[in-house]
Amino acid sequence: MIVWEVVFWLCAGLLVYAQIGYPLLLTALARLRRVRAAAPASDDRPTVSLIIAAYDEGAVIGAKVSNALALDYPRDRLQVVVASDGSTDGTVLEARRAGADHVLDLERGGKIRAQDTAVAQSTADVVAFSDANSTWAPDALRELVGAFADPRVGYACGQVTFVHDPTRPGTNQEGLYWRYEMALRALESRLCSVTAGNGAIYATRREAYIEVDPIMGHDLSFPFNMVKRGWRAVYVPQACATEKMVPSIEGEFARKRRMMSHAWPIVLRGGLLSPRGYPPLYLLMMGSHRVLRYVAPFLHLGALVSSFVLGAHHWVYAVALALQLGLILAAMLGRIWPLRPLLVIRYYVLTTASVAAGLWDWARHGTPAGWEPAEGTR
Repeated sequence: MIVWEVVFWLCAGLLVYAQIGYPLLLTALARLRRVRAAAPASDDRPTVSLIIAAYDEGAVIGAKVSNALALDYPRDRLQVVVASDGSTDGTVLEARRAGADHVLDLERGGKIRAQDTAVAQSTADVVAFSDANSTWAPDALRELVGAFADPRVGYACGQVTFVHDPTRPGTNQEGLYWRYEMALRALESRLCSVTAGNGAIYATRREAYIEVDPIMGHDLSFPFNMVKRGWRAVYVPQACATEKMVPSIEGEFARKRRMMSHAWPIVLRGGLLSPRGYPPLYLLMMGSHRVLRYVAPFLHLGALVSSFVLGAHHWVYAVALALQLGLILAAMLGRIWPLRPLLVIRYYVLTTASVAAGLWDWARHGTPAGWEPAEGTR
């Protein structure tokens, strides 16, 4: 029984630490540690290539190019590039009609290779990236690029807000999770470097750009690889973008399952788990925020099985078992009764399960380099 008790308290303790203890630890460290001095702003703005990788985005690419061209950034220093990854609809034509500076009509090779090709053809000081369905605030690029006034910064990501399509109200609770994630990212950036980014709004110095395996997305692979190479990876909350979220929690499960099938190769063979090159504080962040996030489904399973075994011997474990079964029941009821507390629980259970499902998908049949737009986000 002692072994099962160790399993329960280890799993339960790590879950509580990952969700509550880690944010509290970052908050305490941020209060104790002096904030890094901000680099002075420069009037000599760098040249920027804003790269939009697109696959069958004909319905939204025109609006995206127009949004990019309207950004508050010197026009002679901004180059808008659309890299079409073998699109079969009108993406290329619509991008040209909208006035993109360069439109690359590439063969299908996946988002990463489309971005690599666009970067290889760019001569700009900074390469910025955006999803075809994201909308940037007018000052977003100026704020994002401002981070590179600090010569230590190699990567910067902005703040993305996920919003429901007003014509398609849904049950997804991604907005709540993302606010929590952005708060953690702000603390990480203040103390050291962020442990992950997002695809809606980010940029790197041209010389810091890394070519990664085509199945490994930039969101997870860039920040830690930048740190390993001596750069800082920062979060710029003033650089704002919005995206439509998947309407349903079930759709969000499918989206995150696909994302995790791309993330697991980075975790297991892409260098994320290797501590080499991590400063001590960043190593703590990676273990707390990334590694524990990815093993969470297995920690939940360990806590559930151990409390089931121990429940007949002590009331504490019986209560723990009842709470876990209640969580699962509440998640199931959220499908029937769309009450906010039940939907939040359902979101947590399904998105946690998506981590394990993504691992299963990758282990069973690998991960294709290509991607499809998530349903309901265009």
